[in-house]
This record gives sequence, C-alpha cells and structure tokens, in this order.
Amino acid sequence: METGSAHALGRASDARAAAQVLGHRHLVLVGLMGAGKSAIGRRLAEALARPFADSDTVIEEEAGQTIADMFARDGEEAFRRMEEAVLGRLLEGVPAVIATGGGAFLRSTNRARIRRAAVSAWLRADLDVLVGRIRRPATRPLLAGEDLRETLAGLMRARYPVYAEADVVVDSEDVDRAVTVRRALAAVAALSA
Repeated sequence: METGSAHALGRASDARAAAQVLGHRHLVLVGLMGAGKSAIGRRLAEALARPFADSDTVIEEEAGQTIADMFARDGEEAFRRMEEAVLGRLLEGVPAVIATGGGAFLRSTNRARIRRAAVSAWLRADLDVLVGRIRRPATRPLLAGEDLRETLAGLMRARYPVYAEADVVVDSEDVDRAVTVRRALAAVAALSA
C-alpha cells in the first residue's frame, strides 16, 4: 500500500511529466454529465499549475442565464453554436485545463479545434456511477422529465464511440478524486512514450 507521501510524490512526478507532454497545449476533458469533468478538472489544473475553465460556466456567465433556460428559450442548436464559439475562444487563450459540456466533443469542428490546440481526455464512467452522481436532473436539459437511467444509457450508446476518439481515456469510478486525478496525469504523461 502506498503511503501518503509516496502518493504525493507519485502525483508530483506524474504532474511534471504530464506538463512536459502538454507544453503549450490545453488539457480538455470530455465525457458525459456526471463523469467528473469539473471536479477532476479543478484538481488537474491545480496539479499542473494552470488555470481551469468550465465551458458551461463561461457560457452561462456570458449569456446571463442557465443552460436549461437557453435550451428552453432558444433550442439546443443555438446553445451548441454558442458552446462552439466559447470553446474556440478558450482554446485560443493561455494553456489551461478545460472541462467541456457533454455534447461539445460531438461536433466535428470542436474535435478538430481540440486536436490542434490540446490533449483531450475522456473521463469514462459507467452507468451506475453516472446515475449515482447526477442528483439534480432538472438542471440538465437533456435529462428533464425522462427516466434518468434510460436516458443516460441512450446517451452512452450514442456518445461513447465519439468520446473514444479522445487522446487518452481515464476511468472515472466511485473512488477518491485524487485517484482519478493521478490516473489522468499518468495517462497524459504516457503520451510521451
């Protein structure tokens, strides 16, 4: 079993190696809602000494309304266009860790931009983990009024093949977040091999 100090040293070593692999590129997290992109992203940003940006939060701040309200008022396509514009601006900024919305990576233009400016990491979670983490589906437009498990299973079938195009895959399980952060750092660091 690893001691706390050995764990911290391993994480620091992985963070240095991952930072070298990233260079001036961003680290972009993709995956379904509930996979942990924001929670893990903040910790990755800290470990990599980079800023953190959540594209959904930036969209809400710029629009002055929630994503659910945008979906209701303007529709999903209008939201996706704004998401694309915000992601484009984030990718032009200082190298950061960026958590994207669950649908951002589905657009081919977003994937192409991410490939040019970033390393992408898919936080892959199984259905039971996602169901356990998502407690407020009313704030998530694609889940409103639907059976949570059935809807998430459908989204997994449709989206997981696209998410699999990410540069690295990191399993996001019901473990301490530090474990997932370490897995992500190690996966990015391994790209240098």
